[in-house]
Amino acid sequence: MALTVVHFLRHGEVHNPAKVLYGRLPGYRLSEDGVRMAELAAKHLAGRNVSYLVSSPLQRAQETAAPIAAEFGLDIATDDRLIEAANAFEGKRVTGSGGVLKRPTNWWLFHNPLRPSWGEPYRQVADRMFAAALAAREHADGSEAVCVSHQLPIVCLRRFVEGQRLPHDPRKRQCSLASITSLRFEGDRVVGVDYAEPAGTTSNQVHRDQPGA
Repeated sequence: MALTVVHFLRHGEVHNPAKVLYGRLPGYRLSEDGVRMAELAAKHLAGRNVSYLVSSPLQRAQETAAPIAAEFGLDIATDDRLIEAANAFEGKRVTGSGGVLKRPTNWWLFHNPLRPSWGEPYRQVADRMFAAALAAREHADGSEAVCVSHQLPIVCLRRFVEGQRLPHDPRKRQCSLASITSLRFEGDRVVGVDYAEPAGTTSNQVHRDQPGA
C-alpha cells in the first residue's frame, strides 16, 4: 500500500502589538519574522514530493502557505476545517494587566476546562481536523500534502491520532510557530507521526505573547 504523508504546518508569527487572542478575527497578518518563518518552512520541505497544498481561510495561514505554493508551483486550496478553534475571548488579552483571567465576570467560562467551556470542544476540533487530513491524503495519494493550520487544531489532531487524552496543558504543547507535524498514512490508517521545527523552538514566546495562536 502506497505511503502518503500529510504535513500540518502551523502559521508563522503574527503581527499582534496589542497581544490579544485573535482567534478567527480577520486582518491578522504575519509579522516580518513570520514571513521569514514561512520561507524557512518552505525551504525545509523543498525537494519533497508535495503535490497538494491547502490552508485555513485565515490571512496568517494563507500567507504562510504562499512560499510553499511558490516552491512547488501549486495553487493554494482552502479548507474551512483547518481554521483556528472558536474561542469566547477573541479580541481580548488573556493574561497580564486587564486580562480575562483577572475579571470575575469571566470566571464562569472556566467551569469545565476538559471540554473546554470557553471555546470549541476539543473532540469537535479533532474530528474536523482528521476529516481534513483524510481529504488531503486522498488528494495527494502516494505523494505528500501540506495543510496550513493553527496551534490548537494541530495539537488536537496529533493527540487524537496518537490516542492521547484531548484535554491538555497548553504550556506543554509541542507545536512551535512554523513547525511541521507530519502524519504518515497507509491507506486511511495513520502509521506514524513526525515533528520538525524549521524556524526553531518558539513555544514559550507563544504562550506568553500569543495565547491560542
